Amino acid sequence: MSLDPTLLEILVCPQDKGPLVYDDDAQLLINERLSIAYRIEDGIPVLLSSEAQPHPN
Repeated sequence: MSLDPTLLEILVCPQDKGPLVYDDDAQLLINERLSIAYRIEDGIPVLLSSEAQPHPN
């Protein structure tokens, strides 16, 4: 399931308010600056700081 491009333009990381990179295959939104990722569950991004997971760059 792919995210709406308009939604991707406005989503930001809750920790540093910077842009996120969408990984369609892994269903993740990635913050490359902080090396963290947020999962997407049933098409809904889970953008909670407490749910961020480490992600290698």
